Amino acid sequence: MHDPHPAPEPSAAEAELSRREFVALSAAVGLAAATLPAAAALALDETEVSIETADGTCDAAFIHPASGAHPGVLIWTDAFGLRPSMRDIGRRLAGAGYAVLVPNPFYRVARAPLFETASNVDFQNPATRAKLAPLMASVNAAGAAENDATVYVAFLDAQPQVDKARKIGTQGYCMGGALAVRTAAALPERIGAGGSFHGGGLVTDKPDSPHLLAPRIRARMYFAIAASDDQRQPDAKDRLRDSFAAAKVPTEIEVYPGTRHGWCVADMPSDAGAPIYSAPDAERAWGRLLALYRTALA
Repeated sequence: MHDPHPAPEPSAAEAELSRREFVALSAAVGLAAATLPAAAALALDETEVSIETADGTCDAAFIHPASGAHPGVLIWTDAFGLRPSMRDIGRRLAGAGYAVLVPNPFYRVARAPLFETASNVDFQNPATRAKLAPLMASVNAAGAAENDATVYVAFLDAQPQVDKARKIGTQGYCMGGALAVRTAAALPERIGAGGSFHGGGLVTDKPDSPHLLAPRIRARMYFAIAASDDQRQPDAKDRLRDSFAAAKVPTEIEVYPGTRHGWCVADMPSDAGAPIYSAPDAERAWGRLLALYRTALA
């Protein structure tokens, strides 16, 4: 879609300065998060909300500090959808001072939860794959995520707990990583930061590949890549980096050594007898996420 009022293109010098500032500030904030005592947890409010979209009613969790207005954040779940582990991520982020919306991405098919936990899911079971396919197809259909994101951000902006003077962040896990990229591209003037954690389908050979959306994005971006994904598609990080660099989008891309796809989500099952979830790596990724938001949601 043509933007009649495109954002001005930064010069190469401005883009390089912005990138360097982003890396330096992110590193400083990440170090502080890792070394300082944890702040006292904020009192939270959590509400079950219904959001009307063009395709139906989306059920979602809206979680925020009990008082004040805060930057909004949209969380895209993995393929197992809105469930306790994803609510926990939303609560933890809200406790850090954000107003968080965690939608059921599969509302076109059924209300959440479709899975209470991913811990007992057998990825090799044909029945599991048969259940996941239509769920993922419902949100990955052309324009679906972009339309949903527009409605979700409008919902956040309508809430008194959201500070509308500040940018909104978006983060996604597994399939949600690509949805976070699509959100940043669909709402470039509103999204200030985007994070993808072991994102799936970020770089494909199709014309709608998420990495090709970089020229439409004005957010600062962070991509945390699982080592197992990097082994399967070793050129993806380079194509991703080249695309965002060409678009002069401040971006960090990290491969987390030794990690498996899904390592940030606590209820992921074991794979071949080895755990997927990695608490130390998940904590490091969490620190990078908070650094991203603290530097970009101004």
